[in-house]
Order: sequence, then structure tokens, then C-alpha cells
Amino acid sequence: MIPLNVICPHCKKSLLDEERKIDGHPSAGILAEFDGKRGWVRLSALYGSYEVETEYPISEGTVVQFFCPFCEAELKSTRTCEQCGAPMAPMWLARGGIVEICTRRGCKKHLIEFENIETALKEFYNTYSVFFKGR
Repeated sequence: MIPLNVICPHCKKSLLDEERKIDGHPSAGILAEFDGKRGWVRLSALYGSYEVETEYPISEGTVVQFFCPFCEAELKSTRTCEQCGAPMAPMWLARGGIVEICTRRGCKKHLIEFENIETALKEFYNTYSVFFKGR
């Protein structure tokens, strides 16, 4: 699994929480709103991990709205999930690109896109080649 450095697409602040780790890496901290409640959610920042911690329990199948904890702008994409039809929530990658996650609790659909694939692959190799060689 690959650690991602995600930022808010609106205010550009890092969403990584160095103090709250999931899977041994800083988590991505965002706000979630559902059923009249609003609280923190921490997502694993490892691409491919589905580990989540929440302030309030979120039932399977619940669609939530995600917000930046700094500017409080909604993290909402124009895309809907190809698997379940719920809205997708975008977070930008600090080095260019976007990761989107489904807003339905329990749906594992997500995607990642890079702005410039050649630059992204070089960056990816330079950043993670040591990580993969150590395995």
C-alpha cells in the first residue's frame, strides 16, 4: 500500500494528521455530516486501505457529506460512484492529481488520477522505489 499526501481542493491545506495514525501512517482527517450529526472522520492515507475511525458510528450504507476541517468547504465531486451511485468525494494529491472516495459507508470504490502521468510515474518511482525494494 502506498501513503498519499492529500490536501483540500478548496483551501489547499494538508488533511494529514501527524498525531493520529492509522496503519502506522498519518491519517487523513476530515469532517462528516449525516443523520443530523457532524463529527470528525479519520481515514487511512494508505491507498488501498479501508481503515476508518469516526467520532460517531456510521451505519453501513449511510451516505455522508465530507467537509474540509479547515475551510469547511464540502468535498464533493461531479462524479458518482460506479458501484453504488453515491456521490464521490475528492481530495487533491499534494504532488498533483486527485483521489476520490465513495461517500457511502461500506462501499470500497475509489479512484486515483494524476495530472501528468509521466511526471507522476517518475515522482512515484523516486518516492517509493526504496519502499518496494525493502519488501
